[in-house]
Amino acid sequence: MVSTILIGMLCAHLLCFSAMFFLISKRLHGNKMGMDFFAMGNLLLGLAYALQFAEGGPAWSLMSVGNHTLTLAAPVAYWLGAMRFFGRSVPLWRPLLAMAGIYTVAQVLVEWSFGPVARYAMLSGMSALLFLVMAVTVIYGVLTFARDLYGEMIFFAVLISGICLLNAVKFVNLLGMGLDALRMGGSFQLVFYVYMSFLATVLPPSIIWLVLRQLTDELRDVAARDPLTKLLNRRGLTEALQRYFRARGAVSAYLVMADVDHFKRINDRYGHQAGDQVLCRVADVLRTHVREGDLTVRTGGEEFVVVCMNTEVRGVTQLAERLRTAIENAATVVEGVDHPLHCTITLGISHAFTGADALVNALKEADAALYDGKSAGRNQVKVAGAALCSIAA
Repeated sequence: MVSTILIGMLCAHLLCFSAMFFLISKRLHGNKMGMDFFAMGNLLLGLAYALQFAEGGPAWSLMSVGNHTLTLAAPVAYWLGAMRFFGRSVPLWRPLLAMAGIYTVAQVLVEWSFGPVARYAMLSGMSALLFLVMAVTVIYGVLTFARDLYGEMIFFAVLISGICLLNAVKFVNLLGMGLDALRMGGSFQLVFYVYMSFLATVLPPSIIWLVLRQLTDELRDVAARDPLTKLLNRRGLTEALQRYFRARGAVSAYLVMADVDHFKRINDRYGHQAGDQVLCRVADVLRTHVREGDLTVRTGGEEFVVVCMNTEVRGVTQLAERLRTAIENAATVVEGVDHPLHCTITLGISHAFTGADALVNALKEADAALYDGKSAGRNQVKVAGAALCSIAA
């Protein structure tokens, strides 16, 4: 009786959250973060338990075959949804339909060849195997592409391992006890459905939490980046410096300010669209040539900033000179213009600074050095208080 009530509650939970996931996916235009896949997984599992509820017990029938196929298809949909959540482009219907077709045929062959116990054992064994693959995938994600979700991924791995273990125990019980292992009043079945009800209650809100966190992180990232060049903006620079200087072992940094020479002439002669393409080209060159761990920023207009970490003044000046040369040699191809556009930059370098609160002063020092470079003829590198290079335009 208790197991029957649990199955009914489980079915209701799954179907309700399926509808909720589907509605959320409709609100997520473009990247649905796998919510439509999770909705399908819940729907399949909910329908499987509805068929089991209607079936009443182990039997060889079309309803039973459909129940087993839907039960096995659900974790496949969840796994595909997880791949979608992490940005992997995977289809839904082809693998689901292929799996359903293959497993339906396998059920018929196993039932006719080995009997009902083997068919039910096959379901438990395949379920245990699928959930084991999911748990291993989650652990792999913790070590590679989902390190920022360490706590959440460990939580999911533990829950998935639990259902994997229960299916493995059910598989062993079926081999030893036959269909008596599936008796609704049995203690194992009660534990199994209690755990499944627990999962159906805990996992859907956890998935919603992950989606909300992902959306929040994306919004924060958008707010911290320049929409044209995708470099950090002033806000992103401040936040990145705060994180850097809070970290153990942080050392001093240098700020390099770069300004595109005579940028107004490019806008006036070729138009603002061409000017935007030149800015994007400059951003690409800066992004390519800075060291890993350095910060590349567009502070506004034709002005860029590079913050160099863990280096000395000689290294900063060498980097600034490489940036100057790379920009001078770069060409921007603009549609409607019969020749590639070239530009130069002037760079100013601040003194070393050791905290995010010193950013304003570092910007002033670099800006003053930059102004000296502009006055001296542009297309050169200047350091606050001294000329490092003097390369006339």
